[in-house]
Amino acid sequence: MEALLLGAGLLLGAYVLVYYNLVKAPQCGGICSLRGRTAVVTGANSGIGKMTALELARRGARVVLACRSRERGEAAAFDLRQESGNNEVIFMALDLASLASVRAFATAFLSSEPRLDILIHNAGISSCGRTREAFNLLFRVNHVGPFLLTHLLLPLLKTCAPSRVVVISSAAHRRGRLDFTRLDRPVVGWQQELRAYADSKLANVLFARELATRLEGTGVTCYAAHPGPVNSELFLRHIPGWLRPLLCPLAWLVLRTPKGGAQTPLYCALQEGIEPFSGRYFANCHVEDVSPVARDDRVAHQLWKASMKLAGLGAEKEDEPDQEPPLEDLRTPSSPSTPYPAEPAVSEPSSPGPQRSPDLSKLTHRVQVKTEPEPQVS
Repeated sequence: MEALLLGAGLLLGAYVLVYYNLVKAPQCGGICSLRGRTAVVTGANSGIGKMTALELARRGARVVLACRSRERGEAAAFDLRQESGNNEVIFMALDLASLASVRAFATAFLSSEPRLDILIHNAGISSCGRTREAFNLLFRVNHVGPFLLTHLLLPLLKTCAPSRVVVISSAAHRRGRLDFTRLDRPVVGWQQELRAYADSKLANVLFARELATRLEGTGVTCYAAHPGPVNSELFLRHIPGWLRPLLCPLAWLVLRTPKGGAQTPLYCALQEGIEPFSGRYFANCHVEDVSPVARDDRVAHQLWKASMKLAGLGAEKEDEPDQEPPLEDLRTPSSPSTPYPAEPAVSEPSSPGPQRSPDLSKLTHRVQVKTEPEPQVS
C-alpha cells in the first residue's frame, strides 16, 4: 500500500512539474484598450482563433472573423458579441484554399473597412483529410493563402501604422525542409502530410522574417507565434473515432486549452516594446531561437519569390522588391476577365458600433537582428 501511495505521489509530482513548465501558458498583458482599432483573425470560429478574437473584442476592438464556413462563422460572431459585450464582431467569408476567395475577401474588406491595425493568420490545417486537390493543400492553406492576403491588405496596414501582422507557426518548423521544386505538388499519405505540415510551418517563420525586412521603417511589424501544444480541433480533427475516447482525457491532461494557446499570439499582437524584434519567432510570450534554416535570409528571399508565383502575383522585380499594389486598385472590383467569385458575405449586428477614429500616435521602428541572441522580453 505504501509503495502504491509513493508511486501515485511521484506521478502527481511529475505531472505538476510538466504542467507548470510545459502546459500552463503565461498570460498576455499588452495594450488594455483597443477602441477605434480593427483586427482580422482568420479561422476564428473555434479554438485558438476564437479565444484570440474574444480577447480582442473584450478590449474594445472591431473584430472581423475570417472563416470558411458561414454557419460556424456567424455562430461564433454571435457568441463573441454576447460574451464580450462588444457588438463590433462580424463575420466575413474566407477560404484560404481558394486564391479567388482570398482576393474576394480583400476586395470586400477594403471596400467596407477604413482601418486595419492587427492581422492574425490563425487558420490552418494539419491534414488534407479526404480532400484531393491538384496542388499542395497544406501549403496553400497554411502559407500561400496568408501570404496573398497579407500582400493585398498591406497598403491599409501601412496607412494605419503602427500596425501588426501575426503568423501562427509551430515548433514543427524545426522538422521542415523546403524543396523549391516540389512546393505545390499534391501530398498523398500521412507521411507526406507530416512533412508538408512541417514545411508550411517553416514557411510561416521565414515569411515573417522576410516580411519584417521589407517593412522596416514603415511602422508595420510582424511576428511568428507558436501557441504551444493545444487541445484544439486541429489536434482532434483527424483522429479516428474509436481512438478519441482514449486520447481525449490524455489531451485534457497534457495539452493547453485554446485560451492558453491564444496567449502568445495575443502577446505578439498587443505587447508594447517588442517592435525591435519584428520578424522573430515567439513562444511562451518571449523570443525563441529557431532552426538554422529558419533564420537563413537567402532561403527566406527565395521562398518570397516562389510564393509570389504560387499566389498568382507574377515575377517580382529585383530592383523594386518592396513595391505594393496601390490601395485604390484593390478597392475596385475585379475585371470581368478575372474568374473571381462575387463579393463574400459580410455578417454584422444591426446596431451600428461606435465611430472609429485613426490612432497614429505612435510609430514603430524595427532594429534588424543579425546575430540573434536569446533575449528575454517581458
